Amino acid sequence: MKLIRFGKPGQEKPGVMLAGKRFDVSNFVFDYDENFFGNNGIELLDEWLRKNIDSCPLASDDERLGPPTARPSKIVCVGLNYAGHAKESGMDVPEQPVVFFKATSAIVGPNDDLVIPRNSKKTDWEVELALVIGKKAKYVNESSAYDHIAGYVLHNDYSEREFQLEHGGQWVKGKSADTFAPIGPFMATKDEIADPHHLKLWLEVNGMRVQESNTSDLIFKIPQLLSHISSYMTLLPGDIISTGTPSGVGMGFKPARFLKAGDVVELGIEGLGSSRQKVVSYK
Repeated sequence: MKLIRFGKPGQEKPGVMLAGKRFDVSNFVFDYDENFFGNNGIELLDEWLRKNIDSCPLASDDERLGPPTARPSKIVCVGLNYAGHAKESGMDVPEQPVVFFKATSAIVGPNDDLVIPRNSKKTDWEVELALVIGKKAKYVNESSAYDHIAGYVLHNDYSEREFQLEHGGQWVKGKSADTFAPIGPFMATKDEIADPHHLKLWLEVNGMRVQESNTSDLIFKIPQLLSHISSYMTLLPGDIISTGTPSGVGMGFKPARFLKAGDVVELGIEGLGSSRQKVVSYK
């Protein structure tokens, strides 16, 4: 099942994509949030759809797609999780997962504009596979990690490298500007993705392919990440874990290349669709 949210920012309704059509399921579920994921919402929605799909209103293909899940309690990101990206960043391959936060206020729809922050000179791109937590996770064993996953989404982990690396303190400052977390176009429930460690992912800037890899190259796999992160914090239903980006980011170019107003970024992951962001200046 593919979960979507559609409508104007802040007014999105829950829906599903089935056979290429968008169905409005707001008569059954209020939103795809912690309450939904934490109370067997996916299973109950699937059961309800089997009986009620014919009476579900259709949503127009022209409607804006919002992020496919409502704002989670946190976005936990993993850095340097592809060897090539660690090398281009001038950093060693980590012995343990590098974990940092991204503000949830950065979340936007998959095709919303990317807004370059005020005083930014080094806004960069990062295509990433992200997962959505489906069940409260604390001290999770690797063997049971998948029991805690609701599904998977495409995420562009935009980063302002000067803010991140030159302004002192933690990476979160370079990761959290408004619009820096476009999610979607949909959340694929975990049964839709046979093997999350064998998915092609790519990103293009102005039609030029700059990132192309496969999630088989992840250093720390999903069970390791869930077990590791949940040993330090409780993961709540709806929370997002973004698993890292491959090589090909702007700061890895010689000379470095960063985004400017007028650029267009397109990206995708096999089985999770694609997204497109036009770059605009902050006003």
